[in-house]
Amino acid sequence: MSKQQNILIIGAGLCGSLLALRLGQRGFNVSVYEMRPDLRKVDISAGRSINLAFSNRGNKAMKLVGLEDKVKSLCIPMHGRMIHDEHGNTFQSNYSGRDHEYINSISRGDLNALLLNEAETHKNVNIYFNKKCKSVNFEKTTALFQDYETKDEFVEDADIIIATDGAGSTLRKSYYLGKKFLFSFSQEYLTHGYKELSILPKENGGFKVHKNVLHIWPRGSFMLIALPNLDGSFTVTLFLSYDEGEYNFNNLTTEERVLEFFRKEFPDALALMPNLVEDFFENPTAPLGTVKCSPWHYKGNTLLMGDAAHAIVPFYGQGMNASFEDVVVFDNVLDQHEGNWETVFREYEKTRKIDTDAIADLAIDNFHEMKDHVANPIFQEKRKLEMALEKEFPDEYSSKYSLVTFNENIGYREAMLKGRAQDKAILNMLTDKDIEVKGDLKRILDKVKQETEAILEDDRIAGLKH
Repeated sequence: MSKQQNILIIGAGLCGSLLALRLGQRGFNVSVYEMRPDLRKVDISAGRSINLAFSNRGNKAMKLVGLEDKVKSLCIPMHGRMIHDEHGNTFQSNYSGRDHEYINSISRGDLNALLLNEAETHKNVNIYFNKKCKSVNFEKTTALFQDYETKDEFVEDADIIIATDGAGSTLRKSYYLGKKFLFSFSQEYLTHGYKELSILPKENGGFKVHKNVLHIWPRGSFMLIALPNLDGSFTVTLFLSYDEGEYNFNNLTTEERVLEFFRKEFPDALALMPNLVEDFFENPTAPLGTVKCSPWHYKGNTLLMGDAAHAIVPFYGQGMNASFEDVVVFDNVLDQHEGNWETVFREYEKTRKIDTDAIADLAIDNFHEMKDHVANPIFQEKRKLEMALEKEFPDEYSSKYSLVTFNENIGYREAMLKGRAQDKAILNMLTDKDIEVKGDLKRILDKVKQETEAILEDDRIAGLKH
């Protein structure tokens, strides 16, 4: 495979800019086309997904491209969830019983800008903005673009095209509309949408509430969350049904009703948000959906990666981490099969798709966990027990959350199967009073392991995938 081969990447978001950097480091000629303006020069956040949860799988990718330290300086550690009840009472539930395991709040824009800057240090990488991809001819490996400023249309060709253009991917649409091969596609929306709000910093730039946690206001069928930013503010996100329940996005249409909703459900949050009404009506309400498709590639010509191949809902904080891990997996496959793009693409999808399907399912699980289960007494008992087991037996026990978030050397699917079986085992035994939080931890660990293995074996015999 000639290093002088030309690779065209559609989309300069997080996945596209990381991929461009890595392929640039490997010596390929890389051209990236992005429909939006350069986020380093123009604010393009527009009230959507300002910050993200960055964890071990994402950091594995930063190590690969040599950016671990630079990214660390953009991070705010979050050691657990701070649960806020209806009366303003709070309690913290840590993510792990091991002190070195935590997730980080990071600015999407700052991280994207860093990756773009690093990619552009390579003279063989060129990035073009305000160029919208209108369609891809995957048989000829060409893409049709329109320049937003001049309105001119032009065609670019390349040796291969990789689309990292997100959940609304143009290449994926071209696969679907082209009808040249059997292409399966599903897009499922939650009944809930989301809206970005904010808690502004104190006048002295300090944080109004505890900085090093992810704040959650779980309310059964809806919730509010808040993640810290380096400037002392918090990005707040409301997850709410479009049309179900007493309050929903379709009936929160007046200032009075929005304030009534927050006074009733989130009084302590409202006290921190004098800018609530302005944010609520200025920022868009966006949908939450899961995209699955196959195949991700057409011969050795084109490939889908990141959200373009597997968009997920944000409730495991793994969307960005999964896309970054895509690049690591792709890089490993390139090491083994460089010289034949068709083999690279096929092996990459074969290796990766079972894991991206798993994290999509886990993210839906965690939606229900965050808005409802975290306030459930038996769930709280389970978390206390898991924290105790992780603290006492750090090398022998990891919760489902830890398996997914902190164990970057096992795949999402393995983490899901083992984690779900453990959850079932512990919840069953707590419900049946076979174990209790204050019991002998070694005995409990042995019972959990035994029950987990029994459940996994039953699932294997039944041929169950989940």
